[in-house]
Amino acid sequence: MNSTSRNFALIGIAGYIAPRHLQAIKDTGNVLIAALDRSDSVGILDRFFPDARFFTEFERFDRHAEKLRRQGEEKRVHYVSIASPNYLHDAHIRFALRLGADAICEKPLVLNPWNADALQEYEKETGKKVYTVLQLRLHPSIIALKERIDAEKSTKKHDIELTYITSRGRWYEVSWKGDVHKAGGVATNIGIHFFDMLLWIFGPLQNQVVHLANDKKMSGFFELEKARVKWFLSLDRDDLPKVAQDAGKSTYRSLTLDNESYEFSDGFAELHTEVYRQVLAGNGFGIDAARPSIELAHQIRSATPVGLKGEYHPLAKRS
Repeated sequence: MNSTSRNFALIGIAGYIAPRHLQAIKDTGNVLIAALDRSDSVGILDRFFPDARFFTEFERFDRHAEKLRRQGEEKRVHYVSIASPNYLHDAHIRFALRLGADAICEKPLVLNPWNADALQEYEKETGKKVYTVLQLRLHPSIIALKERIDAEKSTKKHDIELTYITSRGRWYEVSWKGDVHKAGGVATNIGIHFFDMLLWIFGPLQNQVVHLANDKKMSGFFELEKARVKWFLSLDRDDLPKVAQDAGKSTYRSLTLDNESYEFSDGFAELHTEVYRQVLAGNGFGIDAARPSIELAHQIRSATPVGLKGEYHPLAKRS
Protein backbone atom coordinates (compact mmCIF):
# COMPACT_ATOMS: atom_id res chain seq x y z
CA MET A 1 0.00 0.00 0.00
CA ASN A 2 1.29 3.47 -0.86
CA SER A 3 0.68 6.55 1.27
CA THR A 4 -2.55 7.51 -0.51
CA SER A 5 -4.20 4.16 -1.24
CA ARG A 6 -6.49 2.25 1.10
CA ASN A 7 -6.77 -1.48 1.80
CA PHE A 8 -10.07 -3.15 0.92
CA ALA A 9 -11.62 -6.52 1.71
CA LEU A 10 -14.60 -7.78 -0.30
CA ILE A 11 -17.28 -10.19 0.92
CA GLY A 12 -19.20 -11.89 -1.89
CA ILE A 13 -16.42 -11.90 -4.48
CA ALA A 14 -18.05 -14.64 -6.62
CA GLY A 15 -21.34 -12.79 -7.01
CA TYR A 16 -22.84 -10.99 -10.00
CA ILE A 17 -22.17 -7.46 -8.78
CA ALA A 18 -18.65 -8.03 -7.41
CA PRO A 19 -16.84 -7.05 -10.66
CA ARG A 20 -18.22 -3.51 -10.37
CA HIS A 21 -16.76 -3.25 -6.87
CA LEU A 22 -13.42 -4.62 -8.07
CA GLN A 23 -13.37 -2.09 -10.89
CA ALA A 24 -14.26 0.73 -8.49
CA ILE A 25 -11.49 -0.23 -6.05
CA LYS A 26 -8.98 -0.30 -8.91
CA ASP A 27 -10.26 2.89 -10.56
CA THR A 28 -9.90 4.83 -7.31
CA GLY A 29 -6.29 3.74 -6.86
CA ASN A 30 -6.84 1.37 -3.96
CA VAL A 31 -5.94 -2.26 -3.24
CA LEU A 32 -7.99 -5.37 -2.54
CA ILE A 33 -6.03 -7.41 -0.01
CA ALA A 34 -8.60 -10.05 1.01
CA ALA A 35 -11.81 -11.58 -0.33
CA LEU A 36 -14.42 -14.06 0.91
CA ASP A 37 -17.01 -16.27 -0.76
CA ARG A 38 -18.37 -19.78 -0.20
CA SER A 39 -17.96 -20.36 -3.94
CA ASP A 40 -14.41 -20.67 -5.25
CA SER A 41 -15.27 -19.52 -8.80
CA VAL A 42 -13.27 -16.33 -8.34
CA GLY A 43 -10.85 -16.32 -11.25
CA ILE A 44 -11.93 -12.74 -11.88
CA LEU A 45 -9.41 -11.77 -9.20
CA ASP A 46 -6.67 -12.37 -11.76
CA ARG A 47 -7.98 -9.45 -13.81
CA PHE A 48 -7.88 -7.02 -10.92
CA PHE A 49 -5.97 -8.10 -7.79
CA PRO A 50 -4.19 -11.44 -8.25
CA ASP A 51 -2.26 -10.99 -5.00
CA ALA A 52 -5.39 -10.71 -2.85
CA ARG A 53 -5.82 -13.45 -0.26
CA PHE A 54 -8.97 -15.50 -0.86
CA PHE A 55 -11.04 -17.42 1.70
CA THR A 56 -14.06 -19.71 1.46
CA GLU A 57 -14.57 -19.85 5.24
CA PHE A 58 -15.60 -16.78 7.21
CA GLU A 59 -13.65 -17.87 10.29
CA ARG A 60 -10.34 -17.91 8.42
CA PHE A 61 -11.16 -14.64 6.69
CA ASP A 62 -11.97 -13.09 10.08
CA ARG A 63 -8.72 -14.38 11.59
CA HIS A 64 -6.67 -12.99 8.70
CA ALA A 65 -8.34 -9.57 8.89
CA GLU A 66 -7.78 -9.42 12.64
CA LYS A 67 -4.11 -10.34 12.20
CA LEU A 68 -3.72 -7.46 9.71
CA ARG A 69 -5.44 -5.06 12.10
CA ARG A 70 -2.80 -5.81 14.73
CA GLN A 71 0.01 -5.09 12.26
CA GLY A 72 -0.78 -1.39 12.08
CA GLU A 73 -2.15 1.25 9.74
CA GLU A 74 -0.24 0.18 6.62
CA LYS A 75 -1.47 -3.42 6.81
CA ARG A 76 -5.00 -3.18 8.22
CA VAL A 77 -8.29 -3.28 6.27
CA HIS A 78 -9.66 0.25 5.91
CA TYR A 79 -12.87 -0.60 4.02
CA VAL A 80 -14.97 -3.75 3.72
CA SER A 81 -17.06 -3.92 0.55
CA ILE A 82 -20.14 -6.11 0.97
CA ALA A 83 -21.79 -7.86 -1.98
CA SER A 84 -23.10 -10.89 -0.10
CA PRO A 85 -26.74 -12.15 -0.05
CA ASN A 86 -29.17 -9.54 1.25
CA TYR A 87 -29.99 -11.24 4.55
CA LEU A 88 -26.30 -11.30 5.52
CA HIS A 89 -25.63 -7.61 4.94
CA ASP A 90 -26.18 -6.44 8.49
CA ALA A 91 -23.99 -9.19 9.97
CA HIS A 92 -21.17 -8.42 7.53
CA ILE A 93 -21.49 -4.68 8.19
CA ARG A 94 -21.16 -5.34 11.92
CA PHE A 95 -18.05 -7.43 11.22
CA ALA A 96 -16.54 -4.50 9.31
CA LEU A 97 -17.23 -1.99 12.07
CA ARG A 98 -15.85 -4.28 14.78
CA LEU A 99 -12.73 -4.66 12.66
CA GLY A 100 -12.27 -0.89 12.72
CA ALA A 101 -13.14 -0.52 9.03
CA ASP A 102 -15.84 1.46 7.26
CA ALA A 103 -18.41 -0.57 5.28
CA ILE A 104 -19.56 -0.07 1.69
CA CYS A 105 -22.64 -2.23 1.21
CA GLU A 106 -24.77 -3.10 -1.79
CA LYS A 107 -28.51 -2.49 -1.87
CA PRO A 108 -30.59 -3.29 0.04
CA LEU A 109 -28.48 -2.12 2.96
CA VAL A 110 -30.69 -4.25 5.23
CA LEU A 111 -34.08 -5.94 4.88
CA ASN A 112 -35.87 -4.36 7.83
CA PRO A 113 -35.97 -0.84 9.32
CA TRP A 114 -35.00 -2.09 12.79
CA ASN A 115 -31.80 -3.57 11.34
CA ALA A 116 -30.85 -0.05 10.26
CA ASP A 117 -31.50 1.21 13.81
CA ALA A 118 -29.09 -1.39 15.21
CA LEU A 119 -26.39 -0.45 12.71
CA GLN A 120 -26.60 3.20 13.69
CA GLU A 121 -25.91 2.16 17.27
CA TYR A 122 -22.86 0.24 16.03
CA GLU A 123 -21.66 3.35 14.22
CA LYS A 124 -21.83 5.32 17.46
CA GLU A 125 -20.02 2.61 19.41
CA THR A 126 -17.21 2.09 16.90
CA GLY A 127 -16.83 5.53 15.36
CA LYS A 128 -16.85 3.93 11.89
CA LYS A 129 -19.26 4.60 9.02
CA VAL A 130 -21.71 2.56 6.97
CA TYR A 131 -22.15 3.56 3.32
CA THR A 132 -24.52 2.11 0.75
CA VAL A 133 -24.54 1.97 -3.04
CA LEU A 134 -27.32 4.29 -4.23
CA GLN A 135 -25.75 4.77 -7.63
CA LEU A 136 -28.86 6.07 -9.41
CA ARG A 137 -28.52 9.27 -7.39
CA LEU A 138 -25.27 9.88 -9.28
CA HIS A 139 -26.73 9.29 -12.76
CA PRO A 140 -26.56 12.59 -14.72
CA SER A 141 -30.08 12.24 -16.14
CA ILE A 142 -31.55 11.57 -12.71
CA ILE A 143 -29.65 14.45 -11.12
CA ALA A 144 -31.05 16.72 -13.85
CA LEU A 145 -34.58 15.48 -13.16
CA LYS A 146 -34.21 16.13 -9.43
CA GLU A 147 -32.96 19.67 -10.10
CA ARG A 148 -35.93 20.27 -12.37
CA ILE A 149 -38.45 19.00 -9.79
CA ASP A 150 -36.77 20.94 -6.96
CA ALA A 151 -37.05 24.16 -9.00
CA GLU A 152 -40.77 23.80 -9.65
CA LYS A 153 -43.13 26.24 -7.98
CA SER A 154 -46.33 24.33 -8.77
CA THR A 155 -47.80 22.05 -6.11
CA LYS A 156 -49.42 19.77 -8.69
CA LYS A 157 -48.35 16.15 -8.31
CA HIS A 158 -46.71 14.34 -11.20
CA ASP A 159 -48.10 11.05 -12.53
CA ILE A 160 -45.47 8.34 -12.86
CA GLU A 161 -45.62 4.84 -14.28
CA LEU A 162 -42.63 2.63 -13.47
CA THR A 163 -42.11 -0.70 -15.24
CA TYR A 164 -39.12 -2.95 -14.64
CA ILE A 165 -39.02 -6.47 -16.07
CA THR A 166 -35.83 -8.49 -15.79
CA SER A 167 -36.39 -12.12 -16.71
CA ARG A 168 -34.87 -14.87 -14.60
CA GLY A 169 -34.66 -18.61 -15.25
CA ARG A 170 -35.57 -21.54 -13.04
CA TRP A 171 -32.27 -21.25 -11.13
CA TYR A 172 -33.55 -18.09 -9.46
CA GLU A 173 -36.18 -19.73 -7.27
CA VAL A 174 -33.67 -22.35 -6.10
CA SER A 175 -31.06 -19.76 -5.13
CA TRP A 176 -31.16 -17.50 -2.09
CA LYS A 177 -32.69 -14.82 -4.30
CA GLY A 178 -35.89 -16.84 -4.55
CA ASP A 179 -36.30 -17.02 -0.76
CA VAL A 180 -38.26 -14.01 0.52
CA HIS A 181 -36.65 -14.36 3.96
CA LYS A 182 -33.17 -14.08 2.45
CA ALA A 183 -33.73 -11.68 -0.46
CA GLY A 184 -36.79 -9.72 0.64
CA GLY A 185 -38.93 -10.61 -2.37
CA VAL A 186 -39.29 -8.95 -5.75
CA ALA A 187 -39.85 -5.42 -4.46
CA THR A 188 -36.69 -5.45 -2.35
CA ASN A 189 -34.44 -7.48 -4.62
CA ILE A 190 -35.03 -5.66 -7.91
CA GLY A 191 -37.13 -2.63 -7.01
CA ILE A 192 -35.44 -0.90 -4.11
CA HIS A 193 -33.02 1.22 -6.18
CA PHE A 194 -35.96 2.59 -8.21
CA PHE A 195 -37.91 3.27 -5.02
CA ASP A 196 -34.93 5.13 -3.59
CA MET A 197 -34.65 7.21 -6.76
CA LEU A 198 -38.32 8.21 -6.68
CA LEU A 199 -38.31 9.01 -2.96
CA TRP A 200 -35.14 11.10 -3.40
CA ILE A 201 -36.63 13.14 -6.23
CA PHE A 202 -40.32 13.39 -5.34
CA GLY A 203 -40.30 13.44 -1.55
CA PRO A 204 -41.47 11.28 1.33
CA LEU A 205 -44.08 8.53 1.22
CA GLN A 206 -47.67 9.48 2.06
CA ASN A 207 -49.52 6.22 1.40
CA GLN A 208 -49.17 2.99 -0.55
CA VAL A 209 -51.15 -0.06 -1.63
CA VAL A 210 -50.17 -3.38 -3.21
CA HIS A 211 -52.38 -4.78 -5.96
CA LEU A 212 -50.47 -7.90 -6.98
CA ALA A 213 -47.82 -9.96 -5.20
CA ASN A 214 -46.28 -13.36 -5.86
CA ASP A 215 -42.83 -14.90 -6.17
CA LYS A 216 -42.26 -13.55 -9.69
CA LYS A 217 -44.01 -10.19 -9.84
CA MET A 218 -45.43 -7.38 -7.77
CA SER A 219 -47.41 -4.27 -8.58
CA GLY A 220 -48.91 -1.41 -6.62
CA PHE A 221 -49.41 2.29 -6.16
CA PHE A 222 -47.85 4.79 -3.80
CA GLU A 223 -48.20 8.50 -3.31
CA LEU A 224 -45.26 10.76 -2.58
CA GLU A 225 -45.14 14.44 -1.70
CA LYS A 226 -44.77 15.40 -5.37
CA ALA A 227 -45.85 12.32 -7.32
CA ARG A 228 -48.38 9.53 -7.73
CA VAL A 229 -46.66 6.31 -8.78
CA LYS A 230 -48.03 3.16 -10.43
CA TRP A 231 -45.34 0.48 -10.42
CA PHE A 232 -44.88 -3.00 -11.85
CA LEU A 233 -41.88 -5.30 -11.22
CA SER A 234 -41.47 -8.73 -12.77
CA LEU A 235 -39.01 -11.59 -13.22
CA ASP A 236 -41.28 -13.29 -15.79
CA ARG A 237 -40.03 -13.21 -19.39
CA ASP A 238 -43.64 -13.44 -20.60
CA ASP A 239 -44.17 -9.90 -19.29
CA LEU A 240 -41.52 -8.47 -21.63
CA PRO A 241 -43.10 -6.27 -24.32
CA LYS A 242 -42.96 -7.60 -27.88
CA VAL A 243 -40.39 -4.99 -28.89
CA ALA A 244 -37.99 -6.32 -26.24
CA GLN A 245 -38.68 -9.96 -27.08
CA ASP A 246 -38.16 -9.37 -30.80
CA ALA A 247 -34.82 -7.69 -30.03
CA GLY A 248 -33.74 -10.66 -27.91
CA LYS A 249 -33.55 -8.57 -24.77
CA SER A 250 -34.09 -10.06 -21.32
CA THR A 251 -34.63 -6.75 -19.52
CA TYR A 252 -37.05 -3.88 -20.02
CA ARG A 253 -37.19 -0.72 -17.94
CA SER A 254 -39.54 2.19 -18.50
CA LEU A 255 -40.44 5.29 -16.55
CA THR A 256 -43.08 7.69 -17.81
CA LEU A 257 -43.46 11.11 -16.21
CA ASP A 258 -46.80 12.76 -17.00
CA ASN A 259 -47.15 10.37 -20.00
CA GLU A 260 -43.70 11.28 -21.38
CA SER A 261 -41.04 8.60 -21.51
CA TYR A 262 -37.99 9.31 -19.34
CA GLU A 263 -34.82 7.55 -20.41
CA PHE A 264 -32.03 6.55 -18.03
CA SER A 265 -31.08 3.08 -19.25
CA ASP A 266 -27.45 3.81 -20.13
CA GLY A 267 -24.53 4.69 -17.90
CA PHE A 268 -25.25 2.25 -15.05
CA ALA A 269 -22.00 0.26 -15.16
CA GLU A 270 -19.70 3.18 -14.39
CA LEU A 271 -21.61 4.50 -11.40
CA HIS A 272 -20.06 2.20 -8.77
CA THR A 273 -16.72 3.91 -9.32
CA GLU A 274 -18.36 7.28 -8.70
CA VAL A 275 -19.97 5.90 -5.52
CA TYR A 276 -16.51 4.89 -4.29
CA ARG A 277 -15.07 8.30 -5.13
CA GLN A 278 -17.79 9.94 -3.09
CA VAL A 279 -17.21 7.60 -0.13
CA LEU A 280 -13.46 8.16 -0.17
CA ALA A 281 -14.07 11.92 -0.23
CA GLY A 282 -16.35 11.63 2.82
CA ASN A 283 -19.54 12.28 0.86
CA GLY A 284 -21.04 8.79 0.57
CA PHE A 285 -24.66 7.81 1.19
CA GLY A 286 -25.17 6.60 4.75
CA ILE A 287 -27.89 4.79 6.69
CA ASP A 288 -30.26 7.76 6.83
CA ALA A 289 -30.15 8.06 3.04
CA ALA A 290 -31.08 4.40 2.63
CA ARG A 291 -33.80 4.33 5.28
CA PRO A 292 -36.84 5.63 3.29
CA SER A 293 -36.54 2.96 0.59
CA ILE A 294 -35.95 0.24 3.20
CA GLU A 295 -39.12 1.30 4.99
CA LEU A 296 -41.14 1.42 1.76
CA ALA A 297 -39.92 -2.00 0.59
CA HIS A 298 -40.72 -3.46 4.02
CA GLN A 299 -44.25 -2.02 3.90
CA ILE A 300 -44.78 -3.47 0.43
CA ARG A 301 -43.46 -6.88 1.49
CA SER A 302 -45.73 -6.92 4.53
CA ALA A 303 -48.87 -5.69 2.74
CA THR A 304 -51.86 -7.82 1.79
CA PRO A 305 -52.65 -7.38 -1.93
CA VAL A 306 -56.04 -5.75 -2.50
CA GLY A 307 -56.52 -6.87 -6.10
CA LEU A 308 -57.37 -4.58 -8.98
CA LYS A 309 -58.86 -1.72 -7.01
CA GLY A 310 -58.17 1.98 -7.34
CA GLU A 311 -55.24 3.14 -9.47
CA TYR A 312 -53.24 0.19 -10.75
CA HIS A 313 -50.54 -0.38 -13.35
CA PRO A 314 -51.96 -1.68 -16.66
CA LEU A 315 -49.67 -4.74 -16.61
CA ALA A 316 -51.18 -5.78 -13.26
CA LYS A 317 -54.45 -6.44 -15.08
CA ARG A 318 -52.76 -8.57 -17.70
CA SER A 319 -51.02 -10.56 -14.97
